Amino acid sequence: MSEREQALQRLHDQRPRLRALAHHMLGSASDAEDAVQETWLRVHRSPPRTVGNLDAWLTTAVAHTCLDLLRTRRSRPEQPSGTQLPDPLLVAADGPAAPEEQALLADSVGLAMQMVLSQLEPAQRIAFVLHDSFAVPFDHIAALLDRTPAATRQLASRARRRLRAAPTPDGELADQRAVVEAFFAAARRGDFEALVAQLAPEIALRADAGAGVGWEIHGPRDTATRALLFARPSSDVRPVLVNGAAGAVIMFDGQPGVLLAFTVTNGRIAEIYVYADRERVAAFFR
Repeated sequence: MSEREQALQRLHDQRPRLRALAHHMLGSASDAEDAVQETWLRVHRSPPRTVGNLDAWLTTAVAHTCLDLLRTRRSRPEQPSGTQLPDPLLVAADGPAAPEEQALLADSVGLAMQMVLSQLEPAQRIAFVLHDSFAVPFDHIAALLDRTPAATRQLASRARRRLRAAPTPDGELADQRAVVEAFFAAARRGDFEALVAQLAPEIALRADAGAGVGWEIHGPRDTATRALLFARPSSDVRPVLVNGAAGAVIMFDGQPGVLLAFTVTNGRIAEIYVYADRERVAAFFR
């Protein structure tokens, strides 16, 4: 097997991990797929030679492509207004994960952390994801970012401080699901106080309807008021898993229409993410 064939085969074997890496950095499923595909083309055109650690080389190659994409984004003169939510890495039926889904979930992060990652400077995001999530040494990351190892450590440290503000989901999926089910049951009954009781005092609801249209709501009572609108008794709500955590999809005429992802912390809902762009939501289920 030639060096090109070995590298392409290893990229194929590592594709779920590399896609997860790109997704953490870019927050977009399509951009993550493009980054992995660009790496495939790079390997095909100019395969690595005499590489001691091929996995490390592929990781760095994907990260380099992501860094270029992030810098391109920041150089655009116009950015959409409104709340923009990162794509979930995996939306799946509520139940045991298939083997390929388990591979993705092993490298996934919660949406709360993904949201904070999307707000970091590109260099901070690269340093944190590569070191803390994928165990790449700081001296390797420093070469990628054209920084010293000490400066790269500082970038990752600043990212960690920002990420500590993200709520940590409760560990047991069954516990998360029980809270989410109680939330929908109260909303269907129109029981406002019972609905408020499921929400943490610092609850934030973030909605993204696409085309730069989005909004944020903070506080239990305002969030409960909005929840009563999208959880009507007639709504066809089905449980799903979003990045391995409890979520729900609202169906319209048998097709996915609105995706809701929840961060449940200490037995209450701390964050709700609402994806209301039907075309985007449909793509999550393909």
